[in-house]
Amino acid sequence: MAESDSDTADIHHEVERVTLADGADAGRDANAETTSGTEEEDLESDSSMESTDAEISSEDETEEEDLEGDSSMYSTDDEISSEDGMPEAAALDFSESKKVINWYKKVPSRRVDLVGDYAGSEMFLIEGDSILLRCFTDAHLDMQPGFQILHATFIVESFLQGLLQRNCNFKIAFFHDHKLLAIPEASTHFQREKFLLARTSIIRHLRINFDKDSANSIVHEFPSLESPMFKEFLQQHGMYFVMCHDGAKRASPREIPSGGLANATQKRVPRKAVVARVIVAHFMREGYNVVLINGLVWQDTKVMTTVLESSSRGIPQFDLTIPQLINDRIEHDLSKIIGEVMPSLQEHLHGRQPLTERELLTIMTIRVLMKSPNSEDADFVEEVVLMLRHTVLLRYLPLQNRSVGLIEVGDSMEDFLHEFVVVARQFLESVGWDDALKEAQLSCDVADLLDGRLLRACYGGAVEDFLEFQPDGAPAAMLKFLLQLVGLEAAPSIKPMRKRTSRKRDSRGNTDSPPSVGPILPFSNRVFDNHLKSIRLPVDKFAANNPSAGSGKIFKEITHWHNSKKLHVRPRPSNSPSDKRREGWERKRNQMFLTDMHKYAESLNNAIGIGLEPELVGTVKSVQESHAEAPEGIQGKHPKKGISGGKKTQQKNSKKTEMYKTIAAKQAKQEDENAEKTMDAWRKKCRAINDEKEPSTRYVLAEDYLKGLNASKRKVLWAEIEIFMINALLTLWIECCRNNKKDAGSGVAALIFDRIRYLAQHSEAINKIITSKVNETVKALGLPIRRLQGTVNGRELPFEFVLPLGKSDDLSIPLPSPEFQLTHCGPYMDRNVGALPDKRVSRFDPDEWQRKVLDAIDANSSLLVIAPTSSGKTFISFYAMKQILQEDDDGVLVYVAPTKALVNQIAAEIQARFKKDFPHAGKSVWAIHTRDYRINNPSKCQILVTVPHVLQIMLLAPINAKTWSKRVRRIIFDEVHAIGQADDGLVWEQLLLLAPCPIIALSATIGNPKAFNDWLQATQQAMNHKMVMISHNYRYSDLRKFIYRAPKKFEFQGLRDNAAAFSRLGLDEAPEFAFLHPAASLINKSRGLPDDLHLEPRDCLLLWQAMKRHQFHNGRRWIGDELHPSEALPEIIRKIDVIEWGKKLTEVLQLWMTESDSPFDVVFGEISEPIMTDDAGKPQKLSETTLPLLNSLHEQDALPALLFNYNRYGCEMIAKAVLTQLQHAEAEYKESNKNWQRKVKEKEQQEKAKAKAAKAPPQKKSKDRKRRGSDGDDDFEDNSTSRSQLERDAATGDLDSLLSFDPNAPIEKFSFANNKKLSREELDGYFKGLRKRGVGDWLLEALERGIGVHHAGMNRAYRQVVEMLFRRGFLRVVIATGTLALGINAPAKTTVFAGDSVFLTALNFRQASGRSGRRGFDVLGNVVFQGIPTDRVLRLVSSSLPDLNGHFPITTTLVLRLFTLLHESKESEYAVKAIDSLLSQPRLYLGSHERKTEVLHHLRFSIEYLRRQHLLDAQGVPLNFAGCVSHLYFVENSSFAFHALLKEGYFHKLCRSLSRNGPKTLNTLMLVMSHVFGRRECRQADMEFVGELKKSSSSVVLLPKLPSAASNILKEHNQETLGVYMDYVKTFIDAHVRDPETTLPLSGLTVGGEDCSVEIDAHVRLPPAETRSAFVALSGHGDYFESISELCQTTRQGVFLEEAVVPHIDVYPDETEAPLNAYLYDFFRNGDINSLERANGIRKGDVWFLLNDFSLVLATIVTSLQNFLKLTNKSEIDMLDMKGIADLKDDEMDDIVIAAVQNDTNQDDNASAWGSSKMPAKTSASPVSVTGVKKGKAKQVAESWDADSSDEETTTTHFTEPSTPNTSVPDLEPPAWEEADGNNNGLLLVLRSFQMLKKEFDNKFRRMWA
Repeated sequence: MAESDSDTADIHHEVERVTLADGADAGRDANAETTSGTEEEDLESDSSMESTDAEISSEDETEEEDLEGDSSMYSTDDEISSEDGMPEAAALDFSESKKVINWYKKVPSRRVDLVGDYAGSEMFLIEGDSILLRCFTDAHLDMQPGFQILHATFIVESFLQGLLQRNCNFKIAFFHDHKLLAIPEASTHFQREKFLLARTSIIRHLRINFDKDSANSIVHEFPSLESPMFKEFLQQHGMYFVMCHDGAKRASPREIPSGGLANATQKRVPRKAVVARVIVAHFMREGYNVVLINGLVWQDTKVMTTVLESSSRGIPQFDLTIPQLINDRIEHDLSKIIGEVMPSLQEHLHGRQPLTERELLTIMTIRVLMKSPNSEDADFVEEVVLMLRHTVLLRYLPLQNRSVGLIEVGDSMEDFLHEFVVVARQFLESVGWDDALKEAQLSCDVADLLDGRLLRACYGGAVEDFLEFQPDGAPAAMLKFLLQLVGLEAAPSIKPMRKRTSRKRDSRGNTDSPPSVGPILPFSNRVFDNHLKSIRLPVDKFAANNPSAGSGKIFKEITHWHNSKKLHVRPRPSNSPSDKRREGWERKRNQMFLTDMHKYAESLNNAIGIGLEPELVGTVKSVQESHAEAPEGIQGKHPKKGISGGKKTQQKNSKKTEMYKTIAAKQAKQEDENAEKTMDAWRKKCRAINDEKEPSTRYVLAEDYLKGLNASKRKVLWAEIEIFMINALLTLWIECCRNNKKDAGSGVAALIFDRIRYLAQHSEAINKIITSKVNETVKALGLPIRRLQGTVNGRELPFEFVLPLGKSDDLSIPLPSPEFQLTHCGPYMDRNVGALPDKRVSRFDPDEWQRKVLDAIDANSSLLVIAPTSSGKTFISFYAMKQILQEDDDGVLVYVAPTKALVNQIAAEIQARFKKDFPHAGKSVWAIHTRDYRINNPSKCQILVTVPHVLQIMLLAPINAKTWSKRVRRIIFDEVHAIGQADDGLVWEQLLLLAPCPIIALSATIGNPKAFNDWLQATQQAMNHKMVMISHNYRYSDLRKFIYRAPKKFEFQGLRDNAAAFSRLGLDEAPEFAFLHPAASLINKSRGLPDDLHLEPRDCLLLWQAMKRHQFHNGRRWIGDELHPSEALPEIIRKIDVIEWGKKLTEVLQLWMTESDSPFDVVFGEISEPIMTDDAGKPQKLSETTLPLLNSLHEQDALPALLFNYNRYGCEMIAKAVLTQLQHAEAEYKESNKNWQRKVKEKEQQEKAKAKAAKAPPQKKSKDRKRRGSDGDDDFEDNSTSRSQLERDAATGDLDSLLSFDPNAPIEKFSFANNKKLSREELDGYFKGLRKRGVGDWLLEALERGIGVHHAGMNRAYRQVVEMLFRRGFLRVVIATGTLALGINAPAKTTVFAGDSVFLTALNFRQASGRSGRRGFDVLGNVVFQGIPTDRVLRLVSSSLPDLNGHFPITTTLVLRLFTLLHESKESEYAVKAIDSLLSQPRLYLGSHERKTEVLHHLRFSIEYLRRQHLLDAQGVPLNFAGCVSHLYFVENSSFAFHALLKEGYFHKLCRSLSRNGPKTLNTLMLVMSHVFGRRECRQADMEFVGELKKSSSSVVLLPKLPSAASNILKEHNQETLGVYMDYVKTFIDAHVRDPETTLPLSGLTVGGEDCSVEIDAHVRLPPAETRSAFVALSGHGDYFESISELCQTTRQGVFLEEAVVPHIDVYPDETEAPLNAYLYDFFRNGDINSLERANGIRKGDVWFLLNDFSLVLATIVTSLQNFLKLTNKSEIDMLDMKGIADLKDDEMDDIVIAAVQNDTNQDDNASAWGSSKMPAKTSASPVSVTGVKKGKAKQVAESWDADSSDEETTTTHFTEPSTPNTSVPDLEPPAWEEADGNNNGLLLVLRSFQMLKKEFDNKFRRMWA
């Protein structure tokens, strides 16, 4: 509190005087004004809402537009001073206001989940008056005339509680200069004073009652934004963003044009909104993103709001002068009054009836008012008495009894109240008041200072005079006491209703009955009844379940369809030509996928060119049978022991033993011969390598040779190759020593130390010769390694060892050993953490935590494994897979990945690891199943790799309930933190609850692991599975972070040789990279250290050295010698030793951060020095600085690199910019380089000679005279060129290079490609396939130069090629979004964060940075920040991982799908178990506090809703359109709105006109669908620009109103739903909520009393609210709710009611706060994606996905209706085939490639989709069967997926050859009954209309991508 108190003291330095007479006159004047009098004038906006293209750089350079318009539309200075009471100097002038408006409408924004997608648990700042403005404009609050301060406080606390419940971390800042910004528009002078008092009261209430932790205050007050205190506050706390209000108000329905922009009118911008946007601009200029508080909504555990992305350039500097109050001077010296009065009251403050702050403030205010001239007036005395009576009632009257109607009163009361409000506020704002209350220690209840409605009731005589009727009661005694304190010894007689003419009930007190839905409908289901038996509801057993009048015909028609005879489907003739073509087509597709998957697997396993060797896995039974006959020494197993079978048996065994011995001897001899051959091959290779001039080259070649050896050869050669590598390193080190460059060669010395340490660890396996060389090296360098003792004789080395040298050569390392190891050897340290051999793992020795994982899997337990990227999580999954494969041939393991890219990768790795021989055909080891395609039959594999949505559909499919679902033995959830995502997190959570088997959950990034594990443990326990959490906190490879600062001048002349970077780690040698020590990110001391702040060895040393230099500070020693490296660390330092040392150092640092006199600031400044330069954080154009960055990385040997930019379009623009710069530089080189020009001429001459030779008569060729070019040219004779040319070539040694020389290929120095990793033939093969898929030329040109782009919008095949080529090392630069960070195997030396983004969060930062320094590739990873402000970088590095929050999983759609599963599987055991486990959960969702009873109660009313929507019958049998609604599960709650329109016949009526006026019908249909699906909210401020858009664009930006018929149906649906959930709330309260609501939700302040004896007139008193919150009821609201939002937001505490799971959508515009974007409707009308970006503000990178999502909705609707009408026979599983038109693009491209391959006679059967490529002769892959998910295909679905009647798949897929792609929906044959009766064709017309709509929408989409 100290900080807040000092802030307050500085604010209240002005003179405390007030002119009461002026205040009273102002109040009377205001009271006489009409309601049209407003506080502020308006500004008209005058420019287009056009969005600028997304600039890649972190700046936004815009030119100021010309300012036009009539200045008379803006407020004049006179109007400001007279209307607003603001000084003239405070007014923004016309031109400045126009600039603000023009700037703000172009600010880019995103709609995000504030917690899950953006901030996580990071601290942010809330501008306090923005909260108050949101509160004061709440539609349910009665501030005028009701003056409900307590209700306003409740709204503020509810908002803050909503943030805290969702784990938000924030501070609140109120600014004295901003107080007017909290006042709503159109407030009069008197109303303004009320709001200002409410503001002051709420701030004090929050500071005292909420902000109880004085050491970590949340609420702060500052004079202004520019105050030094506030700037210091920001520096101390490092805010992530700022939450503000932009001054816009919600759009009223009358402002929404019904016909788009044609009828739109210009909206005026309030001046206060302009000021609010100046504040927004100020924060954005300071580098903070701004989050809008208006438009923020709660969705389950998510906080959905709009983020404005900051850019420090491009934001104008606006005048920050903010309008202030005039006549706000205080005439009386309030501090003096407080000082005089408080001593006289002291004895009464803590007496028998202790006063509260509210009562003291009332007394003090009245005593000041009684000094006014009119205090002797009888009316004034009566008003004082009534005010005090009101104050007593606030103490004693129970809160639920305070809800009263609104009574009109006279001017006298209004004048008195105005005077009271002014003085009370100024008391609260005075410094003396705060000091006095601290000393008095009274309870703070000023949040309930005034109840305007209750006060009016007192004035109107509606409250009994308890002095007269209950003189001995406590209220009467309290009133007498208060009268005495204000100087009135006795209360005067007050005549009731005296001059207080009328009482008026207001509409707020509406107590009419809510919308009636009738009695609870009967329901009984055996399975659900077991769980719902505790929910006792009054059910009318005779209640009729009749459809509504409008839906009667529709249900009759449905019955007619379902009773009609089944359609006759003509069978396709077998063995027809089309069938044969189809089979050939299918075979070709299978071959292509098999080849592609094999190539992909090769790239993952580094098996290029050597073939894959997967392990043959057998079941336990088959393995035991094979081992029974296994000979010892051959299989490695002992013969089975048993009882001897007699003499014959012994003779037989003796012969076998002799045979085995003979075999073993032959094997040993063969091994010796092989060893000799291996050694001879190495000696030859050694001589060749030794011929290399550079020692670094010799080292690299030897290392590559060692890596390429198989296990048997490595065993023979590893030690000799190691000493050869050490010899090469010694040569380099000797050169450094002789040139006095030991410091520069420290990296070489570190490598020598690492290699020798490795040899020393395995000294028992090396011979005496090698041992002697090692000992010589150790002695020469002074390494801390003990002398080795060799015991085995060995051969002489095939090379000369450089040691020993002469005595003059000093090779010793100049640093002390600990310092040397920590500074240079950290990346090479032993990283084992309790590693031991384990027979379950053959490839390495697992660490202790890994062995615990294996133990848990063996015990069949469920697992949560949390470990950093590259720590070794991968093998866990494969161990579990192998276990399933070994158990039997029937069990299934499902691997769930968040992205399709990761699905492909995992499947390829499985293919490379495992193979299995099945006894029956048709089975496979693995399968892929996504919406895009299937590889192998998902029901007949043992390892299914899929995505969450597909697994959910499979588990809920009735067809699988008795077969496949029961076979699932384990589910692996990779990247399980995806549960926290706003989009798909719900599906993850539902899967975790529905999993029928043990699970393994894997993640590297969970912020609240214990809470998450506790929830998982509860869910698994409900299913009788033990849950184990195993965490490992340390990366295998460390990360070193740098901030990149581009050079001021950069001239690119090609990449230079980087041989000098050999052995160099990190980027410290390059001046462009500033090293960022992790401790330098601790800019916010109050936050402490993040849990996952890790220090590498060098970091620890640098920190220790800085701490030691400043150990003596302020006369005290702060650190001892026990942490000195020589004391704390062993002789040979391991990584685990550094970890423990680092923990101790950070503990000390943490302590220093908490003590103000510690040396922390000095140490922090020293550590931060490298990054704190003058140009720190300056914006950089990514398009200009990326090539310099990559060039520097190349010079430091820090490629390959991944560049992450979280804008899809931005990724492409960066790649294009780098490509263009490379091409331009190359062109300049070719024009100026004479050697190049000479070589081109020579090549031309050679080509001419070849052409001439080709025309000559053929000559007999000699084999030894033939040559072949590396580019595949035909053979040619040596004399095919001139003699002089050959002599010149021979002289230069250039003949071979000339033959392979391609003048059109990129020059190596202008390319980042590593051409040694890939042949030109292979690259051309990839290009051929990608061109056929329509991949752009520029992307291929970039690939050719080693640059790839990777994001979800790219072609699937292109993305996979990028991944493969990056893994193979050909691509050295890939620019990607976050898609490449989710588990994809893309090892890089360096990760670059290129540009800032809203989506660069703490979670994404850790995910992406983990791609660098991958285990097995690099010992150290680099992380570089490019174009990101330094403060933002520091906040990012020090940020904490976000906590995972869940979702309420039992959605209405899930309930419906569970009933479908139960009914259609005939109550199968699996279905019953799934429902029982789900409904038995003690904690249903992560982060929930709801009790099981609440959840079940909610479930019962979800069933009631489904019953009333005619989707379930009384026994839980799905009815009517239940299938359609279920299939649209992914767009809940839009699916229920669609169902309401379908059920009530709206679509039937609309589609009747299809034949008469098709275009108009489709246009209307599209408008309706745009309201229901794909809804995107605009900013509220966008309504201000609607008129200008009418002038500047033909686009429809804001969605026009719904047709009235559709709007009415949806409103009626919402009203019926409202009735259902009102019944839920009421019945739950009646059954389970007993205590009245008396405490505020956040502060816990108890309000009201228990004395109910005071009576209020019945015609004024409102019935106590039962379901409504008692705090909301103060504003006159009863238990009548007008909307679902109102019900959810104002229901009393103690009831679970989440608006997001109530099946409804708010009808736009009547029930929404923000306008809806018309992007779908506009695209359908115009088909122009450019206008979507320019006018609708849809980012280019998002267009594809948004339109595809809607296309998928249309496809699902069409197929569901076809299913319903029995025109197709698709099962639940077949609905997975539904795809958006964009998803079909990849399929069509595949078909084109297949057709091309099929027509190419040069291609073989193993052609690849990426180009020509033969399969290896030995393939280990299981037979692959691929089913592409194709539009328009028909299937024959078996009774079960597991039907084994045939070896083939149970589905037959019909493909259309791509030469004439069939993109249209075929016409439907009408059923037989329709031909007889043409009147009942409504549903068929609806289907046809949706087919036409889909066709037209998809065609426009196709034209877009074409």
